[in-house]
Amino acid sequence: MICLKKIIKVMTKVNKDEIKKVAHLARLELKEHEINNHAEQLEKILDYIRQLEKIDTDGVPSTTRAIEVINVFRKDGKSVSDCTEELLELGPSREDNYFKVPKIISE
Repeated sequence: MICLKKIIKVMTKVNKDEIKKVAHLARLELKEHEINNHAEQLEKILDYIRQLEKIDTDGVPSTTRAIEVINVFRKDGKSVSDCTEELLELGPSREDNYFKVPKIISE
């Protein structure tokens, strides 16, 4: 966030050359009207960030999400399941109780 603040303070207005440079770095081919559109949109985003910078956040704890999420855990348990035959039938090929796959390592 500190780097972003420095960038925003240095930038006064987004110009076409900066958009072209970023587009070139991102390997994007933009038409002239797209360059103008991106410049306007980026300027609006930076204006909004400048407004957010004015908000006093001292004493506000950092959060990772707006609503606290609590995981619901279940007790691990062991159960017996004999679906080996059904699972092996789903494979393309089998040999005894194993899936048969093509050899990939040469000797």
